[in-house]
Amino acid sequence: MEQDDIYKYLSSIDSPADLRKVPLDELPVVCDELRRKIIDELSRNSGHFASNLGTVELTVALHYVFNTPDDRIVWDVGHQAYGHKILTGRRDVFCTNRKLNGLRPFPSPDESPYDSFTAGHASNSISAALGMAVAAAQEGRNDRKVVVVIGDGSMGGGLAFEGLNNASVIPNNLLIILNDNNMAIDRCVGGLRQYLLDLHTSKEYNDIRYVLSKLFSAFGILTDDRRKRLIRFNNSVKAMMMHQHNIFEGLNIRYFGPSNGHDVKNLVRILCDIKDMEGPKLLHIHTVKGKGFPAAEKDPATWHAPGCFDKNTGERYVRRTEGLPPLYQEVFGETLLELAKQNERIVGVTPAMPSGCSMKVMMQAMPQRVFDVGIAEGHAVTFSGGMAKDGLLPFCNIYSSFVQRAYDNVIHDVAIQRLPVVLCIDRAGLVGEDGPTHHGAFDMAFLRPIPNLTIASPYDEQELRRLMFTAQLAGRGPFVIRYPRGRGSSVDWKCPLEEIPVGTGRQLKSGNDAALISIGPIGHVAAAAIEELERTTGLSVAHYDLRFLKPLDESMLGQIGQRYGKVFTIEDGVRNGGMGSAVMEFMVDKGYCPVIYRMGLPDEFVAHGSVSELRKLCGLDVMGIVRYMESKIKGS
Repeated sequence: MEQDDIYKYLSSIDSPADLRKVPLDELPVVCDELRRKIIDELSRNSGHFASNLGTVELTVALHYVFNTPDDRIVWDVGHQAYGHKILTGRRDVFCTNRKLNGLRPFPSPDESPYDSFTAGHASNSISAALGMAVAAAQEGRNDRKVVVVIGDGSMGGGLAFEGLNNASVIPNNLLIILNDNNMAIDRCVGGLRQYLLDLHTSKEYNDIRYVLSKLFSAFGILTDDRRKRLIRFNNSVKAMMMHQHNIFEGLNIRYFGPSNGHDVKNLVRILCDIKDMEGPKLLHIHTVKGKGFPAAEKDPATWHAPGCFDKNTGERYVRRTEGLPPLYQEVFGETLLELAKQNERIVGVTPAMPSGCSMKVMMQAMPQRVFDVGIAEGHAVTFSGGMAKDGLLPFCNIYSSFVQRAYDNVIHDVAIQRLPVVLCIDRAGLVGEDGPTHHGAFDMAFLRPIPNLTIASPYDEQELRRLMFTAQLAGRGPFVIRYPRGRGSSVDWKCPLEEIPVGTGRQLKSGNDAALISIGPIGHVAAAAIEELERTTGLSVAHYDLRFLKPLDESMLGQIGQRYGKVFTIEDGVRNGGMGSAVMEFMVDKGYCPVIYRMGLPDEFVAHGSVSELRKLCGLDVMGIVRYMESKIKGS
């Protein structure tokens, strides 16, 4: 275990003010120490690895040049902010990162004043930072600098372009740093990727332009109005001479770069040169994801979040999986390929998650029928709708927390037209250490009111296969299947593909004293709780798997409403507006009068920690369910 007292500088850097006392020539030493600290900590406590190694020099340079936290640094996504956390007073508690009650997985203003804005989802940084820049100007805080750090993957998101477009017309002094490593989680895709690879503006050109602009401003020649006209003229001349168009300068955003993102002293020089320039600016830097750790440099996708590893050899401590049930993601990937071989209309769509959702299985076998659209969830849904409108059958796989970004697209571009898009919602429910920005808490509650949707959640891996088969049958319209991250419950999962009648649930166990209705794989936890409750109390509880949130199995629910005086519901989603609310509404509408007790995620953002810890925190573990049900059935 590496000790902090062996660091020459890092051990005494408790804030950026301490960092600024370090001589400029010694900053490479600080970078080396910070990189070693990140490697040491993440070798034992897993987290986002390669992206954080790639931004060490940039992080040091930013806090060296800017007066944080009064100056604002807005991190996009936050995968690359560990060095930022360590330099801003959290070095000694960084070992608690992503642990229950420890440091949060992403930047959060609730944790530190140095965290300017919530990070966790891509592409929001430019819009947020522009708002901060305008607020500073409104308050007369012209001394406050606002800086964005955004990756090339996030820059391809639609919201980033909306922010750029607005920044080009609203008066502001925003500095956007484009961290270009040609990677998101998987390799970047799309036209912007190739554009950034080709983009180049010489250092000499930028130096001359900067000197002239300072000179003309000093003599009062370069007013704001003249500056805008001169920039447009200059961009036209440069494009003609260099045979190259710059999209950023076309938006009247000053462009600098590309520069080496691992030369900390040069980064400091550049930032000092441009930080006081008026108007929006973009500094384009090239970095290497996984910089300083050979295994991560060679395979940054695997080392995005590699788990624990040997920091000396680079060997990952991968758990043995022989004899274990498969991941739901693996079942999805294998089943999708199986279905695609049978149905030539099936295509796959993913917003930058081909590895995480296992669509890479079909991508490798049928590359012409799988589309990675980049970090663009709304586009993924509307693109799927367009293909469905003209005869294809898209399986569009999006993580639950990211479906939130495509809500209007689901309504306007799929549901209204009853288009046969199969929306596979991955990472539904509690996801663990990535915390509130990533929990799939809300999908059932916000999708349930949308007309024309079929919404289902499989109890196990075999049910997932059957639901996928059912969804691709002709005439189904939009079909939603939600399932969690992690392993299933059965090694023998490859069952025959059979249709499940839409809107049908099933009784898993009979009982006399109460009924419990579950939806999705949390039903296994509920089944274990019922078994424990009956063993310890002698109570008898029936268990039903609702399976379809929409349409409901009204026949089954009617039987439950007639027979039982006490009905429990449990779901791995928010209690308000979710499956329990649907059951309650049905009972009221149909005149049934059981007392209904709803179990689910509370009306608050659930913290980060392991899934088992968070289930216990929310009362959704076996003993929490047992205690709750016993108290309600016995009336105490």
